Amino acid sequence: MGFIVFLILFPFLTASILAVTKNNRVRKAVVYSCSAVIVCTAAVFALTAFVKGLDAGVRYLGANHYVHIIDTLMLIVEILLMLLIVCLSIKYRKYHAGLLSVAGTVIIAWLEITGRAVSEQNHIYCDKLSVIMCLIIAIVGSLICIYAVGYMVDYHKHHKEFKDRRTFFFPMLFVFLGAMFGLVVSSNLIWIYFFWEITSISSFLLIGYTRTKEAVDNSFCALWMNLLGGLGFAVAIAYCATVLEITTLQQLVYHPVGLAILLPVSLLAFAALTKSAQLPFSKWLLGAMVAPTPTSALLHSATMVKAGVYLLIRLAPAMCGTIAGTMVSLIGGFTFLVTSMLAITVSDGKKVLAYSTISNLGLITACAGVGTTETVWAGILLILFHAVSKSMMFQAVGAVENATGSRDIEDMHGLIVRLPFLAFVMIIGIAGMFLAPFGMLISKWAALKAFVDAKNILLVLFLAFGSAATMLYWTKWLSKILACKAQTRLRRNTTSMGQWLSLASHAAMMIMLCILLPLISIKLVEPLLAQLYNIEHVSVLAPEDMVIMVVLLLLIFVIPMVSRIIVKRMTFKPNMEYMSGINQGDNRHFTDSFNQPKLMFLSNWYMEDYFGEKKIWKLSVAIAAAIIVACMGLIIGSMGGVM
Repeated sequence: MGFIVFLILFPFLTASILAVTKNNRVRKAVVYSCSAVIVCTAAVFALTAFVKGLDAGVRYLGANHYVHIIDTLMLIVEILLMLLIVCLSIKYRKYHAGLLSVAGTVIIAWLEITGRAVSEQNHIYCDKLSVIMCLIIAIVGSLICIYAVGYMVDYHKHHKEFKDRRTFFFPMLFVFLGAMFGLVVSSNLIWIYFFWEITSISSFLLIGYTRTKEAVDNSFCALWMNLLGGLGFAVAIAYCATVLEITTLQQLVYHPVGLAILLPVSLLAFAALTKSAQLPFSKWLLGAMVAPTPTSALLHSATMVKAGVYLLIRLAPAMCGTIAGTMVSLIGGFTFLVTSMLAITVSDGKKVLAYSTISNLGLITACAGVGTTETVWAGILLILFHAVSKSMMFQAVGAVENATGSRDIEDMHGLIVRLPFLAFVMIIGIAGMFLAPFGMLISKWAALKAFVDAKNILLVLFLAFGSAATMLYWTKWLSKILACKAQTRLRRNTTSMGQWLSLASHAAMMIMLCILLPLISIKLVEPLLAQLYNIEHVSVLAPEDMVIMVVLLLLIFVIPMVSRIIVKRMTFKPNMEYMSGINQGDNRHFTDSFNQPKLMFLSNWYMEDYFGEKKIWKLSVAIAAAIIVACMGLIIGSMGGVM
């Protein structure tokens, strides 16, 4: 219990220290030391938890005097946050965000003041899933904070038009981490809601960091969409407390009466869809790209969007075979397909990563919606690999942008020669996203097999065509990094040691996750599934699957070594390419027939005319909204029939 309290409160304490720290050296020391403390605490907590055993989960904090004090403090903080949002909504004339905040807060305040949400149950619940999420938040989140120290120095050197607000920026990063720790270990629905709303408001403030019109508009877009989900969350809590007399998430998931919990489960799933940026709510995560890179990395990997899929994984046993599960799986599968296609049509590196994040979250969402042990196994491993890989990719793109002045994929031509170390990091990240035997591909294979076994043809098609699009945009990016001209030269790398520490740690984690995947599955994920579904044993990876993975892993190291030996024995003679004129000797510039200098360059094909944002975005949003409205209508109709 002490570890849990520390992990929740220590980041908030760190944030308060950083809020009054203006000296960059002192800030660096605080961030580095506090991040190390968080990582070490999470590691010891995980080790202690697994040694003691978590087969049935561990519950803490039943009803007592201290819990009532905490509930009161949480209510006061919620009201203060509501007032903050209302004031900012009036200032920027975004009144809808203020109204949504008031609606959600009033519902929760009414429940607490009238005593309808008073719980005799334990407020904290810790199991293997909680521990996995705590490790992701602590390790990935802390490395992002370390990376941010050096990055923000370079950021304000290159963007002097923006006010330096690092005394605000770094505290918000740690507030994010504290809220996420609280969210994943809470059992009481109101406590989960409290931390849920803090993540929404923190992301809103971080996205609007530069205070430009675009940043303000995008931050309010993120805010109102997440507050809409938060309102659904609040209504679900009210229904549980007043109708079902349920106050904890575990009580809801394992409630014996199926139809009675259909509405609150659907509302919680709706909240998770908004938080995970699924269609039709994907726009807010794309708009978050206006923020500095550490914000993007944090939102896309360790926090915020992971809160949504975490809740869906928790709800998976209750959604299996229900209309709620159908809604979630259809939205997830459709989002995976559409955003994978849209990722092909953009060249901005951060935007490609944003679409990739939404598509992968869509696959995790689809897995949770189907709700079988095989799909949830795939979803949990996708969460693990995606958190590490996407955080590393965002940081690498940010470092490349600081070094070259561009984050466009077309400008990364020959990066393997110009910035070899950053290129290697990006190659590992890209490989982790779509190559065997990295876990993303193995997890997709498991999901595909489960969709086939469930005879869900629509999800099979979504996954097959979405994966084909995924392979295309990652291959284009990888090819740009590896392609180079003979005249390409090494470029000075401006990446700081703190950034390198984070990037190298992420790369090492990515490789270790790949190597240890069978062990992680057998010792961690499969026992977790048995716990979630109250069954004795779950087995997903067969022995022959492990043999194939080992062979593939060996080939990753053997093929480059053999290729290097072959290349060393070959001789290359540079050839001047025909360029419709006189080649100037660098295979890029030539003089045409009118004696005019011309530049020739190769570019990827982005297919915007076929399925760019202008072609399919509005239609996709409309289809996704129609699916949600239709499914919620069926759910409310079925509940009406029961009542």
